[in-house]
Amino acid sequence: MKDRLKNVMDRIKKSAIKCRRDPETIRLVAVSKTVPAQRVKEAIDAGVTILGENYVQETRDKFNALSSCRVSWHFIGHLQSNKAKYAVRLFDLIHSVDSVKLAREIDKQSKKVDKIQNILIQVNVADESTKSGASIQNTLNLIKEISNFKNLAVKGLMTMPPFFNAPEKVRPFFKDLRKLRDQFRKEAVQNVVMDELSMGMTGDFEVAIEEGATLVRIGTALFGERN
Repeated sequence: MKDRLKNVMDRIKKSAIKCRRDPETIRLVAVSKTVPAQRVKEAIDAGVTILGENYVQETRDKFNALSSCRVSWHFIGHLQSNKAKYAVRLFDLIHSVDSVKLAREIDKQSKKVDKIQNILIQVNVADESTKSGASIQNTLNLIKEISNFKNLAVKGLMTMPPFFNAPEKVRPFFKDLRKLRDQFRKEAVQNVVMDELSMGMTGDFEVAIEEGATLVRIGTALFGERN
């Protein structure tokens, strides 16, 4: 695990330097979905500080098992409104908010526990019918509506582009998300900051970094192929 983590961190650093970015501005989200708690503990011991999970129930079990570990939990999957009350108790950042309905429920549940929940807006940059996320055209209006919720803090954008074996084919989608982020910064919507771009996985994170990613979600390169 230490060797795998070092390899990934070295690749992140190399990619950052290549495009004249500070490597410290890019954080690794270790995607630990379906990985047993003991193996996740090995990753934490090796130096992982952020875990990315897709399923609330699975996370609850790991969260309890790893309660003594100093680690940040991020939700990166599709969140159902009826799971929001659990999500706000578990996660420091929710990457996948894509509707006012979901935002309203997260806000409601956050208020109950006196929390300001950090979120990212998920954008479906390729407009794929099989994926969640707001369309590029609707994202600004969505952000403006969500900005009115008192217990939410929009920190940036997230995307899951189409899968290609060639990372260069994914670059245009990462570029589109960065352009969208830059556009929203000019809009200067109240209660919204556009600091984070969550994009890039094991097969394409170097290209994502070149296009501005601040959070890269990497599972396979750390934990191996999943069953």
